Amino acid sequence: MRRLQDSLLLLVAGLLVLPVLAIVGSWLQWDRVSAQVLGEMAQTVLPAYAATSIALCLVVGAGVALVGGAGAAAVTLFDFPGRRTFEWALLLPLAMPAYVVAYAYTDYLQFSGPLQTWLRSATGLEGRVFPEVRSEGGAAFVFVFTLYPYVYLLARTALVERAGHLMEAARLLGAPLRRRIRSVAFPLARPAVAAGVALALMETLADYGVSSYFGIQTFTAGIYKAWLAMDNRIAAAQLATVLLLLVALLLALERRAQRRLRFVSARGGRAGSAENRPVLLAGGRLALAWMVCGVPVLMGFVLPVLFMLRPLAADWSVLPWDRFVEWAFNSVRLGAISAALAVLLATLLAFSLRRSPDAVTRGVVQLAALGYAVPGAVIVVGLLLPVGWLQETVPQAGLGALVTATVLGVVWAYLVRFVSVALQSLQSGYSRISGSLDDSARVLGATGFGLLARVHWPLLRRSATAAALLVFVDVMKELPATLVLRPFDTDTLAVVAYQLARDERLGEAALPSLALVLVGLIPVVLLSRTLRTPQS
Repeated sequence: MRRLQDSLLLLVAGLLVLPVLAIVGSWLQWDRVSAQVLGEMAQTVLPAYAATSIALCLVVGAGVALVGGAGAAAVTLFDFPGRRTFEWALLLPLAMPAYVVAYAYTDYLQFSGPLQTWLRSATGLEGRVFPEVRSEGGAAFVFVFTLYPYVYLLARTALVERAGHLMEAARLLGAPLRRRIRSVAFPLARPAVAAGVALALMETLADYGVSSYFGIQTFTAGIYKAWLAMDNRIAAAQLATVLLLLVALLLALERRAQRRLRFVSARGGRAGSAENRPVLLAGGRLALAWMVCGVPVLMGFVLPVLFMLRPLAADWSVLPWDRFVEWAFNSVRLGAISAALAVLLATLLAFSLRRSPDAVTRGVVQLAALGYAVPGAVIVVGLLLPVGWLQETVPQAGLGALVTATVLGVVWAYLVRFVSVALQSLQSGYSRISGSLDDSARVLGATGFGLLARVHWPLLRRSATAAALLVFVDVMKELPATLVLRPFDTDTLAVVAYQLARDERLGEAALPSLALVLVGLIPVVLLSRTLRTPQS
């Protein structure tokens, strides 16, 4: 039984790590042709990809740190009318996929959009009134106001756990408000802000929908161009390696910041202490707090939703209602299958770690859990490389068609990407199960998978349900892997929204986009309930 469990663990880890291994292994095919291709890319497109990606990351990093950190400080350190509402409203942009926000703003603000058309008619101006939305600046704007909740969540948690206690102590020692914020709150929130920025930058580098729609030359867009347009899988794999190294660097920075954050939080006082009284605001400071909290919600959620509702309200007849049910069914079907399999695999990984937390098991689980940090474009290339090699080696087996012409390929990509999401939830559930319970169960004869089925699983059902829900929502919104690996005539809401927007049918793209937003509200509601739960 032990050997069977170990074999299953290695098999699961191998399937989840295969894309990364295939990307790294592409360098083993280095030859004169590969060197020539890479040299040509270094002289032509690589500098543009690197410059654009770095510039975008710098702007987005600074933006999410400012917007998310300021919002967290406002609702944590100060008291003002509407603070309780802003505490959860600042999470709403999490429900908005970045590419959906890009479509909404483009539809409303482009040259032929309603706003510029009205302004030209009202003022007599000619030509473009606003800068082009489809630009690096427009992409940075979209990323900042959809990704700042990563910083907001972590910074708010850090400030809630300790800032109020120390801010009050600093006040009693005579420090003015400005000094208390600069000398107490900012240093406490710095590790959380750094971790949130790293997560936001990983999402920025992994994005394909916004960069492709706006025509921005990023690494992710370059990977798809090298594979699909240039028909050069080795060049695509080598570009994916560069992107993977950047993401690995950000992941290392995020984990370092998380360790510092846990150290700071562990020494904190109780969040519910009577000394933790936020500073009451009035007058100009009150207006500033409303602006700091209201602008991100307005830009990242309210306005995009209103922009998408406009074509729905204008003419319902042009919307593809007959096809919408089919797209929604495909999305729900893929989401349900992936969520069930992700929870199954994550349960196996978490149980193996619980049963034997040795160095080998920990290493295998950590490798399997890296998938969420791997961009979808890298996963696609990493899956298709070995499949292409097998197809060339054993053409009669039809392995290529099995992966690209059925749901197997896209579900495999989803599992590589999102098993780590389910694993985090199940490990959290396991942390609440006492180890003495396992010892008692073994004395009574429950061992191996019997221990999991009869003892652990009844206690893990809530964590497993939350894990399945989170994976389901992530799969519904996922674009890069779905776009390439989906079978023919299996369009999902995310793919259809992208295709309609690319064809300039932005009004029709509003319906599937709004459906994705509604689905995305599910984890936001769960997070809001978690944040409202009093901390002990």
